[in-house]
Amino acid sequence: MDTYLKKIGSEPENVSNETQTNQSTTWLTKWEPEDEAFWAATGSKIAWKTLTVTTLSLILSFASWFMMSVIAVKLPGLGFSFSKDQLFWLVAIPGLAAGFLRIIHTFILPIFGTRHVVTVATLLKLIPAIGIGFAVMDTTTPFWVFVLLAITTGFGGGDFSSFMPSTSLFFPKRLKGTALGIQAGIGNFGVSLAQFITPIILSVSIYGTTSVFTSIDAKETQNVLTDSTIEKQKEVFAALDVKTQNKILATVKKPVLDSVTTAVKSADNTVVFTALPLEVKSKAIANANPKLAEKILNKISPQNEAVNKRSIYIQSAAFWYIGFLLVLAFMSWFFLKSIPMKASVKEQMDIFKNKHTWYCTITYLMTFGTFAGLSAAFPLMIKFLYGDFPNAPDPLVYAFYGPLIGSASRIAFGFIADKVGGAILTTITGIGILAGAVILITQGLVSPTSMDQFPLFVGVILAMFFFTGIGNAGTFRQFPIIFSENQRQAAGVIGWTAAIAAFGPFIFSKLIGNNISANGSVVQFFMGLIVFTILATIINWWFYNRKGCERPS
Repeated sequence: MDTYLKKIGSEPENVSNETQTNQSTTWLTKWEPEDEAFWAATGSKIAWKTLTVTTLSLILSFASWFMMSVIAVKLPGLGFSFSKDQLFWLVAIPGLAAGFLRIIHTFILPIFGTRHVVTVATLLKLIPAIGIGFAVMDTTTPFWVFVLLAITTGFGGGDFSSFMPSTSLFFPKRLKGTALGIQAGIGNFGVSLAQFITPIILSVSIYGTTSVFTSIDAKETQNVLTDSTIEKQKEVFAALDVKTQNKILATVKKPVLDSVTTAVKSADNTVVFTALPLEVKSKAIANANPKLAEKILNKISPQNEAVNKRSIYIQSAAFWYIGFLLVLAFMSWFFLKSIPMKASVKEQMDIFKNKHTWYCTITYLMTFGTFAGLSAAFPLMIKFLYGDFPNAPDPLVYAFYGPLIGSASRIAFGFIADKVGGAILTTITGIGILAGAVILITQGLVSPTSMDQFPLFVGVILAMFFFTGIGNAGTFRQFPIIFSENQRQAAGVIGWTAAIAAFGPFIFSKLIGNNISANGSVVQFFMGLIVFTILATIINWWFYNRKGCERPS
């Protein structure tokens, strides 16, 4: 930035703004947003146009990033024989990929500029949109292919760490909180968009034929077993191969399985299954792969009402992105320009010598990490925590509300952050997340015993989303202030902290998945979240919020 300012200072003073901004199709030759005359004459128009185009692209970035989290819920019902752990891996991998890609995005903006970065990033998202669309149409597609495609959805998640620093550079300090709040908040709507559009678009034919989606009603499954004989159940189960029997028994909680095994004094799968309590036995079947459960239930009772089928265009959940991505790539190339803030990767590494880079990383991991993590894990939490109960909820009916609320609060509090400062909002967020996690644990909402707990579970999670939006607005108002002496560093820190926070979906999905697989609840995970939230809130309050703090922001 210093080199650039010297260059600007050497330019002839009589060169008009219009001439300077049109000398290159890519690079602006003058950018001084703090100069009120320049901002009014030229800067404002360019900045708001850039914000509009990049924000539209960022919406699709977030939507495509979370594409796999909404499609994964449907894969078992289509006939893909992926385990619960594999499904959580597919939801977690995009966060892992995005985290590493955001590190790359953190450093490429000063090298390639806004125009090239946004255009290429938009086109790259065509890879998962096309790839996943074709993969889901063939139930023989191997798991490793889905893993690779899940990695490519990380392209969308990576964009944030170059798009947001770009916006930070285009606006004066007095409008940074507002601009960043608008872009991040509206961009975050992409998560809700993916989760909202998917159930609707499944009935729309874009390309290809329909797939048969099978779901199993837990209550009706219990009725089937109630009306059948033990001998019939034993006969059907015994006819399954050992591997399939083990998959069904693996859905039973370990303490229950151990207790029954001890009681019957046998390790024979058929004997153990037959001896399971009726409710547990019906849940084991209902929780198996739906296509497998269908075969078992049809053999026990061919006229059962537990098996539900409908035709869907699962590929449409991926293909609908293609047209919008092409349009936005066109707009990015022809409407955007780049600020000539040249800096090598080595020069940009100076942000890591500043302790506040690391403190800001922790606070943003608390705010955006929790937002993104809950966004990815919320559908599968509903499915695996409450999906066993009669009249179990459809995860996608509720999943999009969380990201929607978090995105809306981020936009609303971006304006507030410009008025009251970001630090106080980040502190409030820490308190809100902490309270939510405590309620989830103490009220048994993440180790439920009935559907009666579901409304409160959803309410608490949505409240946590609301607070993460407040915190996301607060932190992005803080960073340009904390690093006000060097706006290039401020942009770099925005990119870096966003990169680390992007690991949220991976952390949440894997740890929550491991918890559920081990004991059917996620109490331990939320206990860990409580500890981390306390640490992050104290750091924010001590360095940025309390009276006499080091960097009030």
